[in-house]
Amino acid sequence: METDSEACPITPVVDIVFSRWTTPILWSLHNHGRQRFSELERRIGGITAKVLTQRLRQLERDGLVARTYTPEIPPRVEYEITPLGRSLGPLFHHLSEWALTNLPAVDSARTEYDGSGRPRP
Repeated sequence: METDSEACPITPVVDIVFSRWTTPILWSLHNHGRQRFSELERRIGGITAKVLTQRLRQLERDGLVARTYTPEIPPRVEYEITPLGRSLGPLFHHLSEWALTNLPAVDSARTEYDGSGRPRP
């Protein structure tokens, strides 16, 4: 029997990179460089401190984000994207281009579907 990752080899990548908050975190770190927790929280918007902490820990565990602790008063903790995380840049670029090109067609298809009387998914 074939597992999900054998049937679709990108499934593990999607699980790592495209969770609800992971993409905005990586996008922000990629585009704005090293940031403190509060900067990330402000730039992303709508994320709770608890969830941001959980996602950053997971991204650090996955090797996509590095955490730097500087023992000063008050302590300084900064996050930055690692070379492994930065290697996702072309993927994000292609997805961004796809979105700009194709999301209007997706919106049109949704409008047409919703107007057809078929039940919404």
